[in-house]
Amino acid sequence: MKDRTTSASREWRDDREEIARLLPPPADWDVPREQHLRHKDLLMRTIDRDQDQVRDHDRDRDRDRDQAVRTRPARRLPRPALLAPATALALACAVTAGIALTGSDKGSGTASHGAATDMRPAAALLDRISTAAGERTAPTVRDDQFVYTREKTRGADLTTGKAVLGPLVDREVWSAQEPGRLRKLGLIREDGQTFPVNANLGDTHGTAAGLYRPTYRWFGSLPTDPDRLLTYLYAKTPRAESRERDQAVFEQIGALLGGVMPPRTAAALYRAAAKIPGVTPAPKARDAIGRQGLGIARDDTRYGIRTEWVFGTKDYAFLGSRSYLIKDTSYGKSGTLLSSDAELDHAVVDEAGESPAAG
Repeated sequence: MKDRTTSASREWRDDREEIARLLPPPADWDVPREQHLRHKDLLMRTIDRDQDQVRDHDRDRDRDRDQAVRTRPARRLPRPALLAPATALALACAVTAGIALTGSDKGSGTASHGAATDMRPAAALLDRISTAAGERTAPTVRDDQFVYTREKTRGADLTTGKAVLGPLVDREVWSAQEPGRLRKLGLIREDGQTFPVNANLGDTHGTAAGLYRPTYRWFGSLPTDPDRLLTYLYAKTPRAESRERDQAVFEQIGALLGGVMPPRTAAALYRAAAKIPGVTPAPKARDAIGRQGLGIARDDTRYGIRTEWVFGTKDYAFLGSRSYLIKDTSYGKSGTLLSSDAELDHAVVDEAGESPAAG
């Protein structure tokens, strides 16, 4: 009996090694955080689906092993982030191929907050954006309600080793505002299909409000002094060896933009962003549906990627964001789009799945 068990275990390991050998190598570049946060639940569903297929393959390997491996679909990544959030969940690509390391990781907590000469024009623009945000009317959001977001997004599939841009996708999200730890965080609807948004896998007791689950109440608890807020963000933003530290914090702020938050918090976020070295204006910035606006950008020179935020020219409202290559790499030429989104609507509703018009 023991010999049969050992043989079965060895065969199981051999099968796993064979599948691993046939799969593409793992990516080693962290996707921008803002996209990851929004799509982590979609990624986890993809992983669950892949795991189910692997289990099916294991059950049927003696009957049809080669066919199971051959027909196993490759994972189609969500927008390279959330891809972002999700960050964490390995949504992306080794854009480092063929890229010279021209930048250096700041990597020193809050030490790099000081002003940079190339960010003065951006600071002036962000000051105007901050002032406009601070003057907006504060919404009323109860803990038992949901924040609703409607957007259009598109992202590049990088699993083939080349950036293959996907179609424009309609997405609606309902985010629970309860302050405690939650297992059910809300709903997401994409191209007519609706899925639950569940707690992070590592949060056995549910996900608490915070960077991974920003609620209106949590936004209101953040420091409104830009220096204190930036110190908090440098301390709390997860470190990534494959991204510049200043870039990671810039992208973390981008992950929070466009949602429903207290006006004073929004104003502080923009003034905090102005203090990150390397932030510059981007006059030709456009969102996912082609709206050109006032742009704020930062280049990750180490990995050759630019992240841009787009704002309305009249009201300074956040319109969306995009990221693209600024160097030729194995994934595409300079200018290749990696992800983009366009914010279309934000509201507060009483039930997940409820449209603002119905409310």
